[in-house]
Amino acid sequence: MSIQWTMFINLGIISAGLILATWIRTRIKFFQKYLIPNPLIAGFILLPLYNFVFPKLGISPANLGEMAYHLLSLSFLALALKTPEESKSGNGGTFRTSISVLFQYGVQGFIGLILTFFLIKTIMPELFHSFGYLLPLGFGLGPGQAYSIGESWNAYGVVDAGNIGLTFAAIGFIICSFGGIFFINYGIRRGWINKEKVAFLLNKDIRSGIHPKNSKLPVGSYQTTETEAIDTMTLNLGMVLLGYFLTFLLLTGIEYLLSFAGSAGEQLSATLWGLSFVFAALTGMLLKQFLRITNAQHIMDNLTLNRITGMSVDLMFASAIAAISLVMVMEYWIPIFTVAGIGAIVVSISSIWFTSRIFSDHRFLRSVMIFGATTGTLSTGLALLRVMDPDFKTPVATDFSYSSAITFVFAIPYILTMNMPLRTYITGNYNWFWIAVLINLAYILFTGTFFIKLAGKRAFKHKFKIWYPEEDG
Repeated sequence: MSIQWTMFINLGIISAGLILATWIRTRIKFFQKYLIPNPLIAGFILLPLYNFVFPKLGISPANLGEMAYHLLSLSFLALALKTPEESKSGNGGTFRTSISVLFQYGVQGFIGLILTFFLIKTIMPELFHSFGYLLPLGFGLGPGQAYSIGESWNAYGVVDAGNIGLTFAAIGFIICSFGGIFFINYGIRRGWINKEKVAFLLNKDIRSGIHPKNSKLPVGSYQTTETEAIDTMTLNLGMVLLGYFLTFLLLTGIEYLLSFAGSAGEQLSATLWGLSFVFAALTGMLLKQFLRITNAQHIMDNLTLNRITGMSVDLMFASAIAAISLVMVMEYWIPIFTVAGIGAIVVSISSIWFTSRIFSDHRFLRSVMIFGATTGTLSTGLALLRVMDPDFKTPVATDFSYSSAITFVFAIPYILTMNMPLRTYITGNYNWFWIAVLINLAYILFTGTFFIKLAGKRAFKHKFKIWYPEEDG
């Protein structure tokens, strides 16, 4: 039979892993105590199976990286289609979010490249010079982006960068989960979270992840259509998929235009395809604007869009971890754990210090979101936020989605530097490498300037404390 089942086989396996992980969390107190997301548990259950068992049955993990890539973009598109449920307070949450993320791009890129230089000059002279960029790709952008951009480096003779990028993303997932939950629990003990949210987090249902039998269930979505005509889920999901199709057409058009710029244009095009989630968010905002102009925005349901986002995040989370090649990890374990370990310490401290000062409203939620997004990728930032804001009722997730467009504009020079160290790898000329380092340093200084302006008196007050000791807004 010529019908292809590959995608549904992988979806079925990942779904089975998620269901098993859900059962495990209801039974094992450790996972409940640390609020370990079920997709993380599922991913590590499936990781050895996809590496050692399933290939013998003809089931390859090769498509899981691509699946994670698409699911991340779909989650951002669904978020961009939402109507904000809380009016903007004038605190500039979207721009401050962009500055916080861009700051981490600079920090992670700088740390990664400097550590890569040290490794090349000491114990691993054969290491490719762009290795350090896999830290911000894996931690800050996501497994789909790390895989896609890493794979684009094949044109320079670099192999396995895509899988290494997935490994960085998986390490980020672990840091995000354990570090993020520690951060939340520590915030509870220190009184950084308001009493209402503390009561919510201590709820037994939240710990187990399952509402008890006969309990009052929260509303998950509303019907905006008559089911006999079209189901509301079909309409909302259809709008998301239409947006993603338009994203594909947009990127295809950009690729065609860049083809006239020769090899440089082709390399930039490959990088932009790796950032499809940004274009997906832009497309979502344009579609929402079209619905607003035509007075049809009421057909979209925020809660249904939350379900689409949540499903995409859960499936992406599990598939990205299961896709990691353990053989490749063993080959590169020294540089991976050196860069990821030192990077994680620097990023964890700097992200909390920075965000607790630059934001003036929903400070703890925003700090958790940025911490999750810059240690465990964008999607796990959303997953960590869902622990305290499961239906995204605050503007934190929406601000983050909107900020992706601003972030992308300011990140264009950053994106262009990603291939510079590879020229050093090919030619041996370190000028390209040091230009990339200086551009990362410039991002730190650029965002630092805005930080001083936006944080005001909080910028360097209590500068030796990681969290700014003021009641959370």
